[in-house]
Amino acid sequence: MAKMDLDTMSIDELASLRDRAIEKLAEKVAARQAELEAELDRLSQYGKPVKKSQAAPPAARRGKNEKSEEAREHVTVQADEQAADAA
Repeated sequence: MAKMDLDTMSIDELASLRDRAIEKLAEKVAARQAELEAELDRLSQYGKPVKKSQAAPPAARRGKNEKSEEAREHVTVQADEQAADAA
């Protein structure tokens, strides 16, 4: 795509560019959403699909790394406490 000098464009040209960008983004989002829905349909054959409203929010889910990190922090705190007691 050719570079555009936005500073030299008129307000109408900028508004038109914005509208085209919004349309293109909407098309790409719709296409990606269709891809993801097709993938969910394909994967749902392997088990009961989880409804969107029942799924835990990403912040509520914890992976193995987060649990391991918490365990390491707990051990470090215990070691610090033992060292303080020994001193």
